[in-house]
Amino acid sequence: MQRQYIQEQSGLVSLCEKLSKAKVLAIDTEFVRTRTLYPKLGLLQVCDGEQLALIDPITIDDLSPFWQLLTDENIVKVLHACSEDLEVFLTAANCRPVNLIDSQIMMSFLGHGLSLGYAAMVEHYLDIALDKSESRTDWTKRPLTERQIEYAQADVDYLFQLYPEILKQLTEAGWFEAAKQETELLIKRKFTPIDPSKLYRSVKMSWRLNSKQLQLLKELTIWRFQQAQKRDLPIGFIAKDHTLVAIAERNPISVGAMSKIEGIEVLDVRHKGKAMLAILKQAEQEQSANFPNKIIRLDEYPGYKQIFKKVKAFILATAEKTNLLPENLASKKQINQYLSWHFELNDKEVCESSVDILLGWRFALFGEKLNQFAANSFNE
Repeated sequence: MQRQYIQEQSGLVSLCEKLSKAKVLAIDTEFVRTRTLYPKLGLLQVCDGEQLALIDPITIDDLSPFWQLLTDENIVKVLHACSEDLEVFLTAANCRPVNLIDSQIMMSFLGHGLSLGYAAMVEHYLDIALDKSESRTDWTKRPLTERQIEYAQADVDYLFQLYPEILKQLTEAGWFEAAKQETELLIKRKFTPIDPSKLYRSVKMSWRLNSKQLQLLKELTIWRFQQAQKRDLPIGFIAKDHTLVAIAERNPISVGAMSKIEGIEVLDVRHKGKAMLAILKQAEQEQSANFPNKIIRLDEYPGYKQIFKKVKAFILATAEKTNLLPENLASKKQINQYLSWHFELNDKEVCESSVDILLGWRFALFGEKLNQFAANSFNE
């Protein structure tokens, strides 16, 4: 197999012309994301069985020939644990891949759990122990070391080799379509734009706040997100969750008063105190009729613990019948998502079209039965 390190535009164009004829591409990315909101792309790896190429995004300005491969519906793209790779595709090129499948998701339907690592998968099938010591190196620095190159090549070399066997086993087990849908669901989530006006709902301890305090928190979280985007910094580098909750709760009138709030992050106040104070004053101008309603916690719903146990038991029984792991059918988060929808909590915050259990293969397998089960047993 030909191995290439592509550092020039002409080489990328030539490579992608060849790869465009492939039926399957194994793909991976290397990136750095230590002090930034967005991942910084350091390397692209691709293999079609005949050629294995490392593409250098540091020296090549126009990666559009590669992005075109990702959107070619005639080529199957295989990635392992692709969640962060999708963020790279989104932030680097707003490129939403099609006909992509995640081998980690495929392995989960073969009984290996939801988070099997690439090295563990290779060892399972080939009894080869990969050296993962280069996984945390700075992939934006040049030149790359020989160990980095070997590491990067291995990430697509073995993936391409293993895909046919994983596909065969999954198809024989009857779960290929489900794995495909799970991958599509992951892509949909990653490419759904964030609504800044709803970020306050996911802040820890926000349920403690009343409507007016939630209005303040809402505006603070919008400001924080916009600052993180503008400066390309992690959200927590702008201000910590507990700082925003404490400020929204106390609504201080000065930076001095803000700094005296118990438990607040001192550096947040020192560097962002004036800005946060301005946000509070702006938020107070909103009409009270437009304030968010108090957040109702799912675990405060009458009988929640017993109801959750009933759904969990239902999921376990279904898993036994289908030879899948219970977490494949529904995680705790997905069960709670379903219950929030069923009980119409927080002004129907969770809509039916976003409830995983009510979509695709899950609904076909057990969603309707779960609805009947809920109607018959939740009120017992």
